[in-house]
Amino acid sequence: MQIKQITNLEDINIKNEPFTIWGKMIPSLKNGHWNYQIEKFKQSSMTCFPDEDYQYDKNAIYLAAYDKNKCIGLAILLKGMFKYLYLDDLKVSSAYRGQGIGSKLIAECMKNAKGEGMQGIYTIAQDNNLSACLFYLKNGFEIGGFNNRDYRGTAQEEKADIYFYKDC
Repeated sequence: MQIKQITNLEDINIKNEPFTIWGKMIPSLKNGHWNYQIEKFKQSSMTCFPDEDYQYDKNAIYLAAYDKNKCIGLAILLKGMFKYLYLDDLKVSSAYRGQGIGSKLIAECMKNAKGEGMQGIYTIAQDNNLSACLFYLKNGFEIGGFNNRDYRGTAQEEKADIYFYKDC
């Protein structure tokens, strides 16, 4: 397995694959420190994000994990107006999950952030994507924000976004 920067439009549009929704992270802020609780659902369910149609952006950083010539993982970093790169997307093909590929992509993202003179990277995960939330915490991210308003008036109104930050 090899991780490298890509410029191939086909590789930046690898398909999203289903994942399990099995609980929810409930963050709380007290005296300037974030904590969280986990609510496990009685029944789990499968979901899948819609596939993106990314157009190559020369200002973005595209990192991919390859098994020989097959793209099996993707991380997309965007430059924001602050000193953090935004991890806009992170995905690993389901057949390769649980092998540390996502963690290796995060490590490569951190190298890029440091090389760009940034403070670190941040990303957003939905509170009900508990596996993703726990993955980010396991990889050294800290909760840095919570937004329970973005989904109001939509079919996903019960969801909220958790912001995760990792410093270089």
